[in-house]
Amino acid sequence: MRCDTGEIVGVFGRNGSGKSTLLKVIFGSEKADSISISINGKYCKPKDIITQQKIAYLPQDPFLPKNKTVKNIIPIVLPKGSLQDKLFYRPEIHHLRDKKVGSLSMGQLRYLELLIVSHLPHPFLMLDEPFSMVEPLYKEKIQELHTELKQEKGIIVTDHYYHDILDISDKNLLVKEGKIIPIDKPEELITHGYLRAVNQ
Repeated sequence: MRCDTGEIVGVFGRNGSGKSTLLKVIFGSEKADSISISINGKYCKPKDIITQQKIAYLPQDPFLPKNKTVKNIIPIVLPKGSLQDKLFYRPEIHHLRDKKVGSLSMGQLRYLELLIVSHLPHPFLMLDEPFSMVEPLYKEKIQELHTELKQEKGIIVTDHYYHDILDISDKNLLVKEGKIIPIDKPEELITHGYLRAVNQ
C-alpha cells in the first residue's frame, strides 16, 4: 500500500473487512503481529508515527469534547499563531465560534474535525469515514477540502459513501479477505463483490 504527497488514495471494503483496523495499525493505536512502514524511503517504527508527527489520523467516531465551544477548542489543539488564525477565520468556522461542539450538525462537526487534523504539521493524513452521516452541503465542502489538502499532503481515506471518494481519489484499493486489491476502474468494485450490479 503506497500513498504519495499530492495523492488521495481511496480504500474500500465491506463492514468487518478491516479498513478501520488497517488505519489504526498504520497509526500505531492498534498493534499488528508484523508491520513495515517507510516514509520517504526510510523505515519508520510504529511509535515514530506519533512521536515524530508523520501521520495525522481522523478516527471514525467524533473526538472533540461536546461541552466546549468552537473558539475554545481550536487553541487546545493548535499552537498559538498563524495556524490558529487561519482555521478560526475560515468562513465556514468563524460563524460557529460561539457554538458548543455538541450542538453542531454532523457535517459541521466532521468539517471542523477534519480542519483541525489537517492543520497539524504531519505530511500524511488518514481519514476514517469523513463523509458518514454528513449533510450534502458539507459533503461538498469536505470534498473541496480534500482537493485543497492534497497540494501539500498525501491522504488515505475510507468511507462507505463510495461515490464521494471516487469523485476525489487518484487511486483506489479494496480490502477483501485480508488482502488489498488495486481498483483501476469503478466497475471492478462490482467484479470483486463490493458493489452489486445495477440489474441484480
